[in-house]
Amino acid sequence: MTRIVLYTTPFCGYCRATKRLLADKGLAFEEIDVAFDQDKRGEMIGRTAGMQTVPQIFIDGRHVGGHAELAALEREGRLDALIANDRALLVGAEET
Repeated sequence: MTRIVLYTTPFCGYCRATKRLLADKGLAFEEIDVAFDQDKRGEMIGRTAGMQTVPQIFIDGRHVGGHAELAALEREGRLDALIANDRALLVGAEET
């Protein structure tokens, strides 16, 4: 199963839009609220090479970017391919 991690804050409109896009596609995700947790915010900044804005999105450990980048992947039809490719790789690994 593809693991999607979102670093968010509860008052971020782009975070809500990201969660809605993923939910509409039936994709589960883990949400990490960085609004008042400096340790988690530091973790996010470290994983993103300094990005401080939310949301920050990771798919199977790969940094996708923020909402604009996720929405662009969706518009270009590349989000489904990215998720399907991860699932295909996982199924292929299970068969060996």
